[in-house]
Amino acid sequence: MKVILAIFCLIGLTQAKVFSRCELVSVLRSNGIPANDMKDWVCLVEHESSRITSRKGGPNRNGSFDHGLFQINDKYWCRNGVKGGDCNIKCEDLRQDDISEAVKCALKIKRRHGFNAWYGWKNHCKNKPLPNISNC
Repeated sequence: MKVILAIFCLIGLTQAKVFSRCELVSVLRSNGIPANDMKDWVCLVEHESSRITSRKGGPNRNGSFDHGLFQINDKYWCRNGVKGGDCNIKCEDLRQDDISEAVKCALKIKRRHGFNAWYGWKNHCKNKPLPNISNC
């Protein structure tokens, strides 16, 4: 019985939140994403992480990895195992279901570099039709 319980606990740890589009809009809105940028943020998240909180991408050419909904890079913005980087956050915290810290970091990146900091946005959203969120 203990083995079965342990397996279910491990399975629970590997589960990730997969947001629906409208759920994502709601959570982004409640975390301070401005309405006039919402379509761009939704498009970015859909193309970077498919709305999956635990997504870890990489390794990139420089050996770095990208973390969470926004695929935030660990070369500059976070550190593995300890708080650090320009967002002063653990990379693992960017892959949590509670995205409040990830949003703060993503907004910092956007203030510094604009949406062009994300290849998913540049390649799939910039000057292209953005997701319809009118029913959200």
